[in-house]
Amino acid sequence: MVNNFKDIRAYRVGGLLAVLDWLFAFPMLQILAWRTTSSLRLDYLGDRKQIEADIKHGAFFMSNHRDIVMDSAWLSYKLRCRYFIRPFIGIGNNLFANKWIEWFVRFNRCFVVKRNVGAHAQLENARQLSAYIRHLRAQHKSIWLAQREGRSKDSNDLTQGSVLKMLTMDAPDFYQAVKDLNICPVSITYEFDPCDYLKAREMQLKRDNPLWRKTKRDDVESMATGIKGWKGNVIYRLTPSINPEIDALLTAHPEYRELPLNDQIQHVCDIIDRHIHQGYELFERGTEFDTYIESRLALIDIPHKDEAFLREKLIEMYNNPVINYHKAYE
Repeated sequence: MVNNFKDIRAYRVGGLLAVLDWLFAFPMLQILAWRTTSSLRLDYLGDRKQIEADIKHGAFFMSNHRDIVMDSAWLSYKLRCRYFIRPFIGIGNNLFANKWIEWFVRFNRCFVVKRNVGAHAQLENARQLSAYIRHLRAQHKSIWLAQREGRSKDSNDLTQGSVLKMLTMDAPDFYQAVKDLNICPVSITYEFDPCDYLKAREMQLKRDNPLWRKTKRDDVESMATGIKGWKGNVIYRLTPSINPEIDALLTAHPEYRELPLNDQIQHVCDIIDRHIHQGYELFERGTEFDTYIESRLALIDIPHKDEAFLREKLIEMYNNPVINYHKAYE
């Protein structure tokens, strides 16, 4: 079975990975936390004991996506230190600027999510990836995957239906397939996003030229900035498994099983989004925040720089989580 996934699977190095973690990776991640954050915290939404029970035999950690590298790296570090869980991590092959990067990440429990391919290849890749993830979950392995392809540039974190469609591909019962994954959403909050000005820059470039696409050099710059940049307080908030909510939904509305697949998917997306939005940490933003926004604006150097547009997008990035948090509790 594993040979069927040889071009996407994470490499298995067993005890060697544990040794390398404690000798090199974890000290490096802790040093990065000291240098780039005010605090790095693993927290819980609701009953901690229930959440710990939910993840005891493996979980599918699905989170919002702020940073290319650090989102999964710090979550993996925190889970390993507290629960000795080392989740398998999905990473897009668009980030493999060099072959050694792919080799390195696959030795660190990362599997490959193939992107930027034709329609036919995309379908086959999705089927292979879906089967590999089900293979891992059948062994009670924990997995991390972002709720959408790529980072949410405006921080309006909404689960992409195509992600759930891929995860449950060819399953006879969509809701049961989702429950088998045991999705435990994770809400990630950065007090300051070190890539905020790069995201705003990208939004103007796409606005001005819809055909504009990021280069590998842009991805490398985003990775380096996300790793080294200042983030303030960083909170990873674990939330309970969505399975009881799916059961409650189907008990109240058994007719939902007969809905078109896209409608069934949207109901589950809404549950995941609510978990993530309710798990945000909100920060007081005083008048000094205006100064911060202006300092980020000054870092953007592009032709025909539209300062009003860029300022609006920077502010929007920090406002959207607050809006979604309050909506989730309404």
